[in-house]
Amino acid sequence: MSTDNLIGGIERREIRLADYDPSWPESYRRHAQAIKEALAEGLLAIEHVGSTSVPNLAAKPIIDIVVVVADSADEGSYAPALARAGYQLRVREPAWHEHRMFGSPALNVHVHVFSKACGEVTRMLAFRDQLRQSPEDRLRYEEIKRELAAREWPDMNAYANAKTEIVESILARRP
Repeated sequence: MSTDNLIGGIERREIRLADYDPSWPESYRRHAQAIKEALAEGLLAIEHVGSTSVPNLAAKPIIDIVVVVADSADEGSYAPALARAGYQLRVREPAWHEHRMFGSPALNVHVHVFSKACGEVTRMLAFRDQLRQSPEDRLRYEEIKRELAAREWPDMNAYANAKTEIVESILARRP
């Protein structure tokens, strides 16, 4: 991701993994409810993704939420409502699925907005589901994450990009 896509600049943060926290699903539910109320009929789908959505998987304690709207390029149809609900626009990636990412003020929630029928949403859900179903893949992924988290990274995006190979390997194993 280019720094041109970041609103407010790079957030240099320590990559810290936490053991699975059973409160993460409830945190997702609270934020999902706020997003549902904010977006009303404009919300087509909402899902808990990322490592906090996978029981027994260590994760950065950041809840990742996928939101599907009719057209994520049309920020006027959803961004003001998300801002009123307390989520700040942090990433705008027109060249990558028209992805937008909003963050909570506490920096513990990332809301990823995509358009309907976006293949990246399907991919994210497939990866989550594979990790939920396969203890072997979950362990492989966690081992790589721990190894990568021990390194220095310029930002979280560099850490995320370093996981690409293991993510692709796990996705390739899906039936």
